[in-house]
Amino acid sequence: MPDAHPALYDRIGGSESFDLLVRAFYEGIRTDSVLLPLYPEDDLEGAIWRLSAFLQQYFGGPQTYSEQRGHPRLRMRHAPFKVNPEARERWLTHMRKALNTLELAPLDDGEMWDYFERAALSMVNTFED
Repeated sequence: MPDAHPALYDRIGGSESFDLLVRAFYEGIRTDSVLLPLYPEDDLEGAIWRLSAFLQQYFGGPQTYSEQRGHPRLRMRHAPFKVNPEARERWLTHMRKALNTLELAPLDDGEMWDYFERAALSMVNTFED
């Protein structure tokens, strides 16, 4: 009997969709003078893999992220970086543009966007410029 409520991971097309989302997101990051310095310039491919694997796991896909990296501990992993409200808004702007490229059903888009807004707010760790 098929699952009456498949995970968002399955509903939007699995790992391929998450990889497309994250690559589109990083296209924006690559041109952002505020956010780009927060990412490892010599390991953008690693950052792309980590975000895609994390999102896949969070939205009901394979547990690869935790198997390879342990518990996500998002606030701890972002603590060394200055994440102020401007950085949050820029991050959300790039993620919104990336999410739009997937052309998801409204409920799936809403589920993802709700998470992104909450997660981005929780990463803010300073109000200094």
